[in-house]
Amino acid sequence: MESFDDVSLIGLVSQDTPFHDEHLPIPSGPSDPNLAKQETTGGPTPTQTTSTRSSSHIERTDDAGIIDDASVVSEFLLQPGARIEEEEEGDGEDEEPQVATSFEREASPTFAQKHQSASDSEDEGINRMHKFTLYETATRFYMVGINLAETRFRILKIDRTSDSGELSITEDDMVYNKREMVQLLDAIDDGNKSSGGLKQKCSAWALLGFIQFTGAYYMLLVTKRSQVAMLGGHNVYQIDETELIPLTTSEPSHLKTEKHSEEARYIAILNNLDLSRSFYFSYSYDITRTLQHNICRDRKAHQDGHPQPSSHDYHSMFIWNHHLLSPAAEALKNPYEWCLPIIHGYVDQSKMSVYGRVVYITIIARRSRFFAGARFLKRGANDLGYVANDVETEQIVCEQTTTSFHSAGPRLHANPHYTSYVQHRGSIPLHWTQENTGVSPKPDIELNLVDPFYSAAALHFDDLFRRYGAPVYVLNLVKSRERTPRESILLKEFTNAVTYLNQFLPEDKKLIYEAWDMSRAAKSRDQDVIQMLEDIAGNIIPKIGFFKNGDDAESGLQLQNGVARTNCIDCLDRTNAAQFVIGKRALGYQLHALGVIDDTTVEYDTDAVNLFTNMWHDHGDTIAIQYGGSHLVNTMATYRKINQWSSHSRDMVESFKRYYNNSFLDAQRQEAYNLFLGNYAFAEGVPMLWDLPTDYYLHHTDPKSYLDRKKPNYISWYTPEYLKAREFPPLPFHPKAPLSHFDDFWLEYYRPLALSSLSKVFSLKMKSTSRYLPPVRPGHPVPDLSPFVPRIPPEQIQRERIPQRSVKIQEPSISRSRASSNTTPIPESPRTWAHQPPSSEKHPPLTGIIKEPAFKIPHVSRIPPINPPDAHSNPSKAEIAQWTLGQLVSDSLSPSVTGAEAEEYERYINHPLKVPLVVTSEDEMTASSLQDHGYNLDLLEYANKCNVEESALEARAGINMLAYAEFLDVSEDGLTVVGEDYEKKRYKRYRQWLRGKSLFKQRVDP
Repeated sequence: MESFDDVSLIGLVSQDTPFHDEHLPIPSGPSDPNLAKQETTGGPTPTQTTSTRSSSHIERTDDAGIIDDASVVSEFLLQPGARIEEEEEGDGEDEEPQVATSFEREASPTFAQKHQSASDSEDEGINRMHKFTLYETATRFYMVGINLAETRFRILKIDRTSDSGELSITEDDMVYNKREMVQLLDAIDDGNKSSGGLKQKCSAWALLGFIQFTGAYYMLLVTKRSQVAMLGGHNVYQIDETELIPLTTSEPSHLKTEKHSEEARYIAILNNLDLSRSFYFSYSYDITRTLQHNICRDRKAHQDGHPQPSSHDYHSMFIWNHHLLSPAAEALKNPYEWCLPIIHGYVDQSKMSVYGRVVYITIIARRSRFFAGARFLKRGANDLGYVANDVETEQIVCEQTTTSFHSAGPRLHANPHYTSYVQHRGSIPLHWTQENTGVSPKPDIELNLVDPFYSAAALHFDDLFRRYGAPVYVLNLVKSRERTPRESILLKEFTNAVTYLNQFLPEDKKLIYEAWDMSRAAKSRDQDVIQMLEDIAGNIIPKIGFFKNGDDAESGLQLQNGVARTNCIDCLDRTNAAQFVIGKRALGYQLHALGVIDDTTVEYDTDAVNLFTNMWHDHGDTIAIQYGGSHLVNTMATYRKINQWSSHSRDMVESFKRYYNNSFLDAQRQEAYNLFLGNYAFAEGVPMLWDLPTDYYLHHTDPKSYLDRKKPNYISWYTPEYLKAREFPPLPFHPKAPLSHFDDFWLEYYRPLALSSLSKVFSLKMKSTSRYLPPVRPGHPVPDLSPFVPRIPPEQIQRERIPQRSVKIQEPSISRSRASSNTTPIPESPRTWAHQPPSSEKHPPLTGIIKEPAFKIPHVSRIPPINPPDAHSNPSKAEIAQWTLGQLVSDSLSPSVTGAEAEEYERYINHPLKVPLVVTSEDEMTASSLQDHGYNLDLLEYANKCNVEESALEARAGINMLAYAEFLDVSEDGLTVVGEDYEKKRYKRYRQWLRGKSLFKQRVDP
């Protein structure tokens, strides 16, 4: 039989031949043993409906008389005489693991089942594909997409025999149920029996797109994932594993060896980009946009009468697989139904418990794909206004009273329990670079181009106006005073740029610029860095605002207009600390807007701020690894001046790691970025990626196109409509359709008909403030469980209990008498001490070198005396271990000195070093006199043995002088060999000759 791809109409079905089971053989569907059973979750696909055909047989053929397999079978399956009952969804499986499960093909339905009545598929709302199974034949790939409920199936055909450099994809518009898809795959398998049949290749959670190097295309699939956040019932996933599949049958015989090696090298370069770290996607939530933009866009679509926005509104700047999606966008009608956009950055979510009220804190960092690269290789801005290390950070604070973005009624996208605040970081928008020679960890900064009109900065700030509105608060943290000017060069130039651009802006829309040398303030003893940042944050939030969802302004609806842009020289350490303080102040405003707290500030060392600090620390580490190659060097502990001793060694290690990565690994990472992002594309006559001396022209405009470009306006450098205040669409009309028509969060979050295990529910596994709660101590009052109460470290509590008024220096005899007495009481019990939570601050020990003997101990619970196990009672090993641990803790908390130890210490401090070093005849050093003075006779005896007569010393000195004079006497012939050295030098030359060194090449040894 011919391949089903090229089967004729009569070979599939005949008018005279009834459609029985024997015409569709049922092969056993191969399963993938490497993939474990796992859960399913979302991918974007709009509603598709299956329609019936009135024709009794298939008549559609192409010009060659050959029909398309998927379309033929879809038409045939939906004939009136061959309608199939849709299989009911069975019981769901347990919570999904990280690996995608395969679509298991079952037996074809019986003849009676085929002719049972099946309801036509109606418009049931949003249905997105959440799981994919890839099948292959000798000439085709078949990608089967499945929705979350496993009731709708779609198929995509990929040709493996197309010419090299072409991508042939055919999308089937039909939507199948499970039985129809089984029949379709069985028919394809039967039509390709002669060439090996239909085999399962792999299963995947998402299709990221297609990429080409020197020949055929490759398909990139996500095979493992893990959930990291949940927003409005929509899950956000991190990519854990990917697979690159070539879209070819086999290597052509005419393929040249050198081209094959080039292809392998490009694949190796792409593998340097670890897609399993810090890449995220979502099936139903647009993570490339802010929460404010998403809700505003959906409200406007509902106002216009559409259940969803008419077109996908993904932010191209943050779609890191944009280059891979381009071939799919050209070949497919609806590319985003099959392919998912991904972002690169950081996503984390934690929950805060406030007396039963659950508040979620989510941080989403989106890294721009424009002008992306490693630290020293991407600095400043390019001529299009895109800056290096451009990261948008959004913090979403919501109360989980309800799950979705909708309010009761239902009022679509009007849930008042969602708030968000957005910040921005990016390199200084000037043309500057640093030489990455690896010689110096801090290379000199060079201004490559001095533009009097600051065109790059103008384009950059105009783009910020477009994305966030006005005003833009610019916080510049570079150094202002240096011995060798480096950062201060950029400070002056950036200040001039802002001053120049501000003169053309309206008065109420001007750039708010503030420069502050944060590094110098951190090294100063009389400046409080955190308090200064708190004051700056207090000025930013009221001017920019934050987003709070709601019905209208009267019900609390607020919009963020503008953004705070923070930068230092690297936009890493200082920038992350400043953004944390600004985010902390915004957190207070968000919690106040939700009605959680009465004030707009939250204190340090509270459970809420400690949780928030850890999230921002992880955020800074991730951004620093992506750009600088190491974790943060200076953390919040550094700027708060806590943990200085413990963090100093860590800072040095991270500095060395950053220097090593910048010197040796940045070039490899930059090549991977350029290849994956499409900055470099292979073409005939173009140098290979590894042969390029620089990637400057990959990120900047071609100089040849300067003449064709429109000359920018140096005065009206901004777009006036971007400066207008953001407006929110009114509340949409009361929907007549059910909520599932507008949103599919219910199926994704609640998983009906699925057996869920509480241990696998993401909400229960999430980090929480409950881990910061202090332990309940016996005999003490129950601590305040509020996450907004400062937790004083236990070391500070103990230090406050002990009054340290003065230091008393006493005689050694009194110290010894006090030290020899055993003191059993200790401040706290060992059990309480052992369960003390780690403090955020490390304090110096309570006592120094001089032990303070007199102090008062407050009345606290004491441990009962710990009695050792009786030898006659034969104690168990557990009792012995318990007694040993208790005794160890007791001795550590209450140290004591025995009499024997005190005597040994006395002998040590009275060491016989008081014996005069110079003994004169006037002093009669007899044994009795020395004993009277307490001197040691052994030392005197040793000193007397070492005395020698002066005559012996003079004789020895004369001999030494003669030997030295002989050594200085150099003969006139330097090559002369003394008789006594002849044998030694002869042996040395012979030994060298045995080792293979010629006699004439040996060094002359005088």
